[in-house]
Amino acid sequence: MHLITGGSGSGKSAYAEAQILALNGECRVYLATMYPYDEESRQRIARHRKMRAEKNFTTVECYRDLEKTEIPEHADVLLECMSNLTANEMFWPEGAGSDTEEQILRGVEWLRRKARNLVIVSNEIFSDGCEYDSGTKEYQRTLGKINCRLAELADRVTEVVYGIPLEVKG
Repeated sequence: MHLITGGSGSGKSAYAEAQILALNGECRVYLATMYPYDEESRQRIARHRKMRAEKNFTTVECYRDLEKTEIPEHADVLLECMSNLTANEMFWPEGAGSDTEEQILRGVEWLRRKARNLVIVSNEIFSDGCEYDSGTKEYQRTLGKINCRLAELADRVTEVVYGIPLEVKG
């Protein structure tokens, strides 16, 4: 398992895809967690799909409930991204709500057992120095706990800064 993090526009998505491609596996699955809720998100999804074109990924939309996602045995799986998945689980009426951390970590463990390799992308959203409302603060705390646990479980952790991968673990 490889956790890749970085700020918005850092190049972490391209780096994560390159990591999956370097594995030379026969089956690549892209677990897409961003729900297309507005024009900006639809444009971002279209940009990411264009980046993946001709890379032989099977895209699986997975907005929540990782444990219910169907993936082939021994696939190389790219989960993009943990920040969207966390928001979906926390704030959707059908989501895990206060059990988000446990729900997501169970899902990641399930993916680890099923996948040949698992690459997870998450955002670094903690250093902007802004004050947020209580709901956003709770989201940040939850994502922070999830990221810490994923980093602990991961064989490798990489932070991408301005397109430069910095190996943190492994």
